[in-house]
Amino acid sequence: MRLRLGMVGGGEGAFIGAVHRLAARMDNEFELVAGAFSADWENCRRTGERLHLDPQRCYHDFNQMAQAEAARENGIDVVAIVTPNYLHAPVATAFLNAGIDVICDKPLCNNYAEALQLAETVRRSGKQLILTHNYSAYPLVREARSRVLAGELGAIRFIEVEYLQEWLAQPLELTDNKQAGWRSQPEKAGAGCIGDVGTHAWQLAHFVSGLLPQAISAELTAFIPGRQIDDDVRVQMRYANGARGRLWASQVACGHENGLRLRVYGSDGSLEFCQEQPNQLWMRPRDAPAYCITRASSFQYVENRSLARVPAGHPEGYLEGFGQIYREVAARLRDGPQAAPLLPGIDTGVQGMAFIDAAQRSSAAGGQWIDLN
Repeated sequence: MRLRLGMVGGGEGAFIGAVHRLAARMDNEFELVAGAFSADWENCRRTGERLHLDPQRCYHDFNQMAQAEAARENGIDVVAIVTPNYLHAPVATAFLNAGIDVICDKPLCNNYAEALQLAETVRRSGKQLILTHNYSAYPLVREARSRVLAGELGAIRFIEVEYLQEWLAQPLELTDNKQAGWRSQPEKAGAGCIGDVGTHAWQLAHFVSGLLPQAISAELTAFIPGRQIDDDVRVQMRYANGARGRLWASQVACGHENGLRLRVYGSDGSLEFCQEQPNQLWMRPRDAPAYCITRASSFQYVENRSLARVPAGHPEGYLEGFGQIYREVAARLRDGPQAAPLLPGIDTGVQGMAFIDAAQRSSAAGGQWIDLN
């Protein structure tokens, strides 16, 4: 039987809600049955109608939805939160308190204090909160992680991760661009570039390397005059094992569309993954020729081959990454955390918000090193 899914956010004109709905249907594990899709009731009603939902299960607000669905015999099993960042914590809290598991878009919430409160709510509720860091579910990102943890690179020496976009190189927030509008408002976004794409870069580096920075020094910049939050982020990182790292995230880097790239360097070799070429993982052993591992090839570790959804040579990436997250959510809800141990959850979310908070404090203090322990 399919799991019953609800959604908060994702109404007409929203990008990420449609992505979540496609991902949830990819393995036929979920049925969308309820939603509070927009604060605009007409938008919510039209969205529910277009998705062929029971009109009685389209709600005016998330609190009404949480209470009503918790009271139904056939209420939702899990809710997907696809709202602007400032609503993540209150929406998640409402559903967790109603005994409903949560799938939440990143970042976890608006600030570190909220993250700690939300972690306590998760603990008290006994329910699960899963973050959709979809890039960590790409087949070759999983392959990169396997090879690092198997020791193929030797001792990790440094990590380079960047996430470069150009879409905010002009002040789109002054136009009718809805996405640029809320992302440029501190009260709705919480953090700027560092929260929007910097968290993806941070999580990718952590996921593949298995390392968390011990201390960071950051510079957050708003290059567009009048912009209230950062659009470019540069972070130096120190790790407990002596390794060093560098993270650069920008939404004003002209010439880059969605340039998420990770390089990990060790004593015996290095690897490189680029999200815009998601079917390739480059391995560069010390004193040996570089070679490329392709998705769905016999060169992958056996445990990662099953992640491929289409045969080798076919493009696979963003949507399938989300689909893998939803596939693993279904496994975890049915069989427990051990069924999907690599899913990012509340701990990843809190660590990500701690990173954002430390970066903001470091930048405000002129790049002062901030201890993350």
